Amino acid sequence: MTKKVDFIYSQESEPHRFRTKKILKQFPHLRKLIGKNPLTIFAIIGLVGSMIGIAWLVRDQSWWIIFGAAYLYGAFANHALFVMIHECTHQLLFKSHNANRWASMFANLPHIVPGAISFEKYHLKHHSFQGIYELDADLPNKWEAKLINNSFLGKALWLLFFPLFQGTRVSRLKEIDFFDKWMLVNIFVQIVFTAAIWIFFGWHSVAFLFISFWFSIGLHPLGARWIQEHYLTYSSEQETYSYYGALNTVAFNVGFHNEHHDFPSIPWNKLPQIRKTAPEYYDTLYYHTSWTKLFLRFLFDKEISLFNRILRKERGKIAVKGSESLKPDMELEKV
Repeated sequence: MTKKVDFIYSQESEPHRFRTKKILKQFPHLRKLIGKNPLTIFAIIGLVGSMIGIAWLVRDQSWWIIFGAAYLYGAFANHALFVMIHECTHQLLFKSHNANRWASMFANLPHIVPGAISFEKYHLKHHSFQGIYELDADLPNKWEAKLINNSFLGKALWLLFFPLFQGTRVSRLKEIDFFDKWMLVNIFVQIVFTAAIWIFFGWHSVAFLFISFWFSIGLHPLGARWIQEHYLTYSSEQETYSYYGALNTVAFNVGFHNEHHDFPSIPWNKLPQIRKTAPEYYDTLYYHTSWTKLFLRFLFDKEISLFNRILRKERGKIAVKGSESLKPDMELEKV
């Protein structure tokens, strides 16, 4: 087969604002789901506490146990904490912007790498300018897509070093200011936390936390989430996919990605109600039911490369033609 050499360019604006208006016109009571969920802070406290607890338990253990604990538990807990940072980014815990930022930085602690504040900067732009190469950090670099393309080895290495590839995208997004006082606070807090773990538990515990972070967004079935959300795995026209599977239970419904993009002001615990209320808008879209299956498919399927993304050159000026909802007789993925 011929390798892809460029992304897919769309002449239409991103689909979510258009669909949101249609859904709210038909189901205006969905507005009642918009709000805060301050109880989410207890999930953050529990997850951070569990990671510190396991870091203490593995402080004198062999590397086999450290890697095993990181892969089987640490990755899932750290991934859940990424979802918590995501909730804080959208101001879905507290009314105060700063309170959400502090909660976000607290959730960031076990990751070792300071990323809470930078995630806020870039993720909100992703929502506002989905598919705009100069502003959407979720899009791979062109050189990145060309380097990896559709090879098994390339895609495996891309997932393995995914945090590094993400870091290289910052230089592309020149319109976004990277450093500010909150970034410095985030970095300082992470240094203090990591130093404390090192001093009181030892470097094995620090390694456990860092390895857990690396697995949570890399070469792990959880890494399929980054493919699931916006890579064109079934249609060259549908650019956002949801995941409806068992791991939503431990991932705080982050798989409801179409629902989240349509209603970013609705907290994680109420996202399933959107689909339940308006199934004709979501069950008629392609979706995934297994991150593990998608993980393997991404690695082995030559039809999927990093070029399987939709880009647009206009910043929201072009209207969507008709509905984003696809034909109801399409075959949905079943596992």
